[in-house]
Amino acid sequence: MADELALLLLPRPLESFILRDQAQDLLRAPGVVAADPPAVPYGMVLRLPEVAAHLVAWRTARRLLKALRRHGAPRVLVIFHPVQWPLARAVVELRRSAGESIELWYWCWDRFDHAYDASARRRARLAAYHEAASDAAALVIAASVRLQELERAEGRQAALVPLSADLFPAPEPGGTVVAVSLGHLGRRTDWALLRAVSEGMPELVVLLVGAWHEDEVRGNEDFAACRAAPNLVWLGERSDEEAARLILCADVGIVPFLVEPFNDAGLPYRILKYARLGRRAICPPLRGVQTWADAVTIASGADAFIAALRASAGTRVRPDEELRAWALAQTAERQNAPLWERLRELGIVVDAELSTPSRR
Repeated sequence: MADELALLLLPRPLESFILRDQAQDLLRAPGVVAADPPAVPYGMVLRLPEVAAHLVAWRTARRLLKALRRHGAPRVLVIFHPVQWPLARAVVELRRSAGESIELWYWCWDRFDHAYDASARRRARLAAYHEAASDAAALVIAASVRLQELERAEGRQAALVPLSADLFPAPEPGGTVVAVSLGHLGRRTDWALLRAVSEGMPELVVLLVGAWHEDEVRGNEDFAACRAAPNLVWLGERSDEEAARLILCADVGIVPFLVEPFNDAGLPYRILKYARLGRRAICPPLRGVQTWADAVTIASGADAFIAALRASAGTRVRPDEELRAWALAQTAERQNAPLWERLRELGIVVDAELSTPSRR
């Protein structure tokens, strides 16, 4: 006697199936097997006339049952979408016509008949398929209490089986440190440093806000590792308004620059931007950043960076208000004070209305 099986008809390949967690859990049992979507996709069958859809379903059902023979015979057939009803019906009828027992389970996890991407005609067909599958099913599985209520309103019983998220990552939230890097991501960045920090501090999340320039670092293994690191979140270019809000999500800003002459002389704008939101900047030992010594923490090497990052934990809920006040006071007028003084020495009128720049 052939082994009896529970056959899951997957509407999508398992890796991209929304119920992958629960399907994989069932597939741990030797008697549970899965069938990938057929050669003629379910969505294409939905677009066919009813007669053609019926013929395709029967041919697919015969091929499926033939392929299953070496494994066993389906005693339970599980479908996850009403578009699978024609194939499910064909499998059930073929089994029963051969004198074999089989029951249908219909896993309902959405209002498929109200799908946004379906035309009115296809919604009507999905609704009909849903009703037929629900009526024929020995077990209707509802993912929410509302779906369960809808089945009960039609006089049917449904088992409540909510969703799971076993495969979704769940880093420990208590010790998480969130850093932000604002600006250019290319040849100026010390990718070896950033890689070492990300690998040495698994509780770290870095929001990388800015365009990345792969052409500037092509062949750099550290850059490639950073692109693949799960705790480095590449957000691309963002407007100033968006960037400011992202800084608010972070404990600290970082300036992961290479220590070399070009970077050593500069004054990264991002330091002041972080400070305007009460966040210090962690920087390698670059002499230019000492211009804003009160706003930066100097860290030489990955270990020092990690220590400084860990010391910043919690700043996102208690920003440094003194640092913020200092940064907000660094206005263009204040920074330009030596220039205003020289203009006055030269007799150029500067004390009239200054609110609107003069253009000629």
